[in-house]
Amino acid sequence: MRRRWMTAVMAGVLAVGMTACASSERGAGGDAAGGGAFVFGAAGAPKNFDPIFNDDGESFRPARQMFDTLITYKPGTTELEPGLATEWKSTPDGKTWTFTLREGVTFHDGTPFDATAVCANFDRWFTMKGAAAQSQMIYYGDIFEGFAKNEGDASGAPLYKSCTAQSPNTAVLALNKFKGAFPAAFGLTSFSISSPTALKQYDADAVTQSGDSFTYPAYANEHPTGTGPFKFESFDKANNTITLVRNDQYWGEKAKLDRLIFKIIPDENARKQELAAGTIDGYDYPSPADYQTLKDQGDQVLIRQPFSLLYMGINTKNNPKLKDLRVRQALAYAIDRESLVRTKMPEGSAVAKEFVPPTVAGYADDVTEYPYDPEKAKQLLAEAGAQNLTLNFYYPTEITRPYMPNPADLFSAMSANLKAVGITVNPVARPWNGGYKDDVQKAGKHDLHLLGWTGDYNDAGNFVGTFFGREKAEFGPQDPAMFAELAKADAIPDPAGHAAAYQQANKDIMAKYLPAVPILTTGPAIVVGPNVQGLVPSPLTDERFVSVSKN
Repeated sequence: MRRRWMTAVMAGVLAVGMTACASSERGAGGDAAGGGAFVFGAAGAPKNFDPIFNDDGESFRPARQMFDTLITYKPGTTELEPGLATEWKSTPDGKTWTFTLREGVTFHDGTPFDATAVCANFDRWFTMKGAAAQSQMIYYGDIFEGFAKNEGDASGAPLYKSCTAQSPNTAVLALNKFKGAFPAAFGLTSFSISSPTALKQYDADAVTQSGDSFTYPAYANEHPTGTGPFKFESFDKANNTITLVRNDQYWGEKAKLDRLIFKIIPDENARKQELAAGTIDGYDYPSPADYQTLKDQGDQVLIRQPFSLLYMGINTKNNPKLKDLRVRQALAYAIDRESLVRTKMPEGSAVAKEFVPPTVAGYADDVTEYPYDPEKAKQLLAEAGAQNLTLNFYYPTEITRPYMPNPADLFSAMSANLKAVGITVNPVARPWNGGYKDDVQKAGKHDLHLLGWTGDYNDAGNFVGTFFGREKAEFGPQDPAMFAELAKADAIPDPAGHAAAYQQANKDIMAKYLPAVPILTTGPAIVVGPNVQGLVPSPLTDERFVSVSKN
């Protein structure tokens, strides 16, 4: 029964030359035989190409095409299916996982894929050295909780115990305790399997930090080496293009395209114009206001199932007033979330009552709610002696996320709500990578910020556990009782008990802790031209381009 519950879960060319290719090949087409190029308008630049050091969609989008995970997700769903592992099973206590691996698979550099390679990856993550490198392993810290020696943000006891190559095609992973994230978390892009040869050759672990900036090694920037259907060719930063080429030795169905090009176009309107001009073949997160226009010009607007959540984060470190629960509750009452959903978001979006979407096991119907009530907000601020509150509100630029199609618009509306209850707002706009994420998630410079999450799998721990399961600069000092409650829920193997414990945790988060304000849930669209076939929209934004072709 536990197995069913866990597995039945809900992901350079020059600019002139590239434009010419895109225009001509849109007309000439590209199929399984003819190949051709597909140009996708990316909303932002990747941080790098090593999956373990990333946690955002624009970095994961190219990585998903180059790397494979042990387990993956059935296209268009959150159901699990085989990846590099054809079978997997656990002991009744969930502490030991045995993977039967595909045979005859090779990495892009010719290194054989086998159990030794799998264990080399798990051991690499566990023994990663240096605060800089560990701090960039967001998913690893959240899921595996600790390292052999904690030097960065993670402070917990490690979940990982060991990995043994029992035979060339059998890897056995030992954990120190049960965790409800598995087996689904084995499909996370961060846990993609890299070539051990390339990792060593290109000094993959050499991440350094200078102030708030991080520098990544040659492996992450120039030599990502997986087993996926596409191989890395170049990242032309001058022209903002990433070029991947088909892997003709891929173990599965070969890609239909010869080349896959990601053209970085931060402005959504510019992406729309380039699609109309034929210089790109698709892009993500079209503005809801453009859906009908896109359809009228023959484009395909593919709507994902809702599985994303936007929140307004509250950092209690810098402003002592924010440590008062009444002030945080005032912030919640001050935001007109109904208006945001109605005027800023696509059809199908809804106000979020808590930090878990309604379709996720562990969602609680009877949480404390904070409907729009400016007078209640003013009252709470007065009771807390915070009538003259001034807050630094950070929001990202040069990015469009599934949960915030236009960050500036959302910030503007929310800022106006806060000003209406007497709060002075200092706006701080920062670029997504190389600024915003580091300021918010690493340095904790903000008081308020906009961020969100697209779920990876159907477990409440993937949402509230990821957000609030341990101390983070994003939210500042928090009550250890919240961490303990979430850890207890995550460690319950029984499905009913697991869900019930998360329901109680969700109630307590909304009533007793309120480390952030849940804003809305949504299912964003992805759009492609009329001559594109085979792109399957994913609720996890886990789209794979291996099946894409063009007429």
